[in-house]
Amino acid sequence: MCFVNTPAQKKPEAPKKPDFERSLARLEEVVRRLESPQLSLDDAMKLFEEGVALSRECQKQLEEAEGRVEILLKKADGKLAAEPFDPEREPET
Repeated sequence: MCFVNTPAQKKPEAPKKPDFERSLARLEEVVRRLESPQLSLDDAMKLFEEGVALSRECQKQLEEAEGRVEILLKKADGKLAAEPFDPEREPET
């Protein structure tokens, strides 16, 4: 009996989230191309749809990052305490 070594099948990797900086750079490129007067309506609509999707993805990533950010505040007793980031809160002085 002959056994053939077959490579174990790899689990399919989860689709990787687009990199924020790459998405933002592509969004800037889309905007520049949309500003071109030589762009056809069909091409403009395709770029616009891509730009909206990129904008939503970037906004989602920013919101996720904001939720993970914490600010260390020094309490009256001199100890540091982590608190959730609140962009609306006035900084303590």
